[in-house]
Amino acid sequence: MWDSGPVEGTTWAALTAALTVAGAIWTWIAFRRRGAANGLRAMGFTLLPAAAWLTGTLEMVVEIAGSVTDWATGLVFNVLTWSGVGLAGLALVLFVVSGFIRDRQLARAQANGGAPDSAKATPTRRTELPPASARATGGSPIDDEMADIEALLKRRGIE
Repeated sequence: MWDSGPVEGTTWAALTAALTVAGAIWTWIAFRRRGAANGLRAMGFTLLPAAAWLTGTLEMVVEIAGSVTDWATGLVFNVLTWSGVGLAGLALVLFVVSGFIRDRQLARAQANGGAPDSAKATPTRRTELPPASARATGGSPIDDEMADIEALLKRRGIE
């Protein structure tokens, strides 16, 4: 029928029959215990091995499963592969830690008045804004706020 390689067609037929019988038992139990909806779903799953055998895809699924198994066992038992996985994990940790350190440096530089290098920045003494009573009276609240902002910018050397 199909070129089945090392496994003969009768072996595939036997595998299909075993899966179908197991599915039929599962279908019967599902009908009895859980009702028609679950029984019909189980019957659909029961018919899949027979459909796969008749279309030739059962062999393909078994070959794919075998290839994935070979790859996984090679991954698990290969020292070089695990060395690569370890290096990838170390690289990930380094990326994350460097991001935290960079964020802290930027926050520290921003707190020190925008100095680019936080280690060389000299701490500046912060002065409070004058109280509302000391401000020029007679202007609107918006003008008072603008005056505060202008005073703050002048103290920072920004005009």
